[in-house]
Amino acid sequence: MSEPRSIGILGAGKVGTAIGRLAVNAGYTVKIATARPAEEIKLLTEIMVPGAQAVDAEEVAQADLIIVAIPLRKYKELDTDLLAGKVVVDVMNYWEPTDGELAEFDDPDLTSSQVVANHLHKSTVVRSLNHIGYHDMDEDSRTPGASDRRALAVAADDDEAKALVAKFIDALGFDPVDAGTLHDAALFNNGTEIFTGSHNKDQMKALLSAKVEA
Repeated sequence: MSEPRSIGILGAGKVGTAIGRLAVNAGYTVKIATARPAEEIKLLTEIMVPGAQAVDAEEVAQADLIIVAIPLRKYKELDTDLLAGKVVVDVMNYWEPTDGELAEFDDPDLTSSQVVANHLHKSTVVRSLNHIGYHDMDEDSRTPGASDRRALAVAADDDEAKALVAKFIDALGFDPVDAGTLHDAALFNNGTEIFTGSHNKDQMKALLSAKVEA
C-alpha cells in the first residue's frame, strides 16, 4: 500500500472534525460525509474544517484511507459494500450511557474493533485515534522528534494496513506505536491507563509490554 494522500471521514462530530483539521494541515485532501446530504453539512464543514470538502458517503469511500467517527451504536449502518477493499480506521468507543446497552460489545472475547471488523468483513479495520480527546488533538500535535510528542497506539490484524495508518498518525503529529492485533486493542480501550492518560513513545511501549506480559 502506498502512503495515503486523500482521507475520507464518516462523521462530522467533534472527533471527526478534529481529525479532519489535522489532516488538512498535514496536506491531505479531506472529504467529510454524514448520513445527511452533503449540502446540509457544507457550512459546518467550512467552519469546522476549513479546506475540507463536504461530500456524500459514496465520494468519501473513494478516498485512500477512511476514518469512521460516528456513534458506535450506528456501526451497522456502515455500508459494507461501499467500504469493500478499503482500510478503515475505527476511532469509535463504546459508551453505554449514550450508545445504550449493546450485547455484542459486552463479549469479553471480542474487542469493539473486532465487532466492527466482523461487520465490515470486506474491509481492513485498524484501531487508533480512539484514546485521545478531540480537544487534545490540535494542542498535542507536534513535529517529528519533538521531546514532548505524544504517542498513539495502532492495532490491526493486517501489518500492511497498520503501517499505512502509522504513517498517517505520524503525519498528523503523533508517534505511532504498534499495539498488535485488533484483539490487543483492548489494551487501549476506554477505562485503561493508556486511554485515560497522555504518553510519549517510550511510555506507551512500556504500558503495552506490561499488559502483554501480565
